[in-house]
Amino acid sequence: MDHEGLQIIEKIDEVTRMCAREHPIYEQISNFSIALYVLGFFDCPDLMSFDDVDAGAAAEYLKEHFVQVSPDALPTDYHISESDAQYLAVFGDPAFPEHFAVLVDSRSTQPYFSKLKFFGSGFDSLDALRQEFLGKDGVGEGDLAFFRRKRAIPARIPTLGRIYTIRKDGDYAVFEEQIHKQRKEANACR
Repeated sequence: MDHEGLQIIEKIDEVTRMCAREHPIYEQISNFSIALYVLGFFDCPDLMSFDDVDAGAAAEYLKEHFVQVSPDALPTDYHISESDAQYLAVFGDPAFPEHFAVLVDSRSTQPYFSKLKFFGSGFDSLDALRQEFLGKDGVGEGDLAFFRRKRAIPARIPTLGRIYTIRKDGDYAVFEEQIHKQRKEANACR
């Protein structure tokens, strides 16, 4: 499990614990915000520290950061903490969606994580989500789509880190891999 995967699991745990509280502010947070927060779209310390995302803004996030895939393209052996790819199930018209659900573990009987209208956040099967949304608010059978997050650069660039060379006389040298060094310099400039 890498750093990004660990952060996603921690955010899912945070959201799950938050929904158990009687907190009127949490009830006002949209399912779009929950899904996008879990995927790391907001640079904020916790769930309650950002502005809520409505359906219009959620559609913009979809358009800008995700690409639609067919249901057959979803991996059968997938866990969000072990993969660079991230997937959403989107109910409703993608230009004005009704619900986002994050694919977390395709090996589970409840592979999707989202916030439902009345039951808080948790894990559901695709069939349970279909029962919840299809046929309501104008969402028909054809209004279920799957999206994969776009990545401009690979999320996990393999790095060698430092290479130590030691001579027989005890003298040594340290070399950093060039990609790792450039990334450090770029981050220092921001």
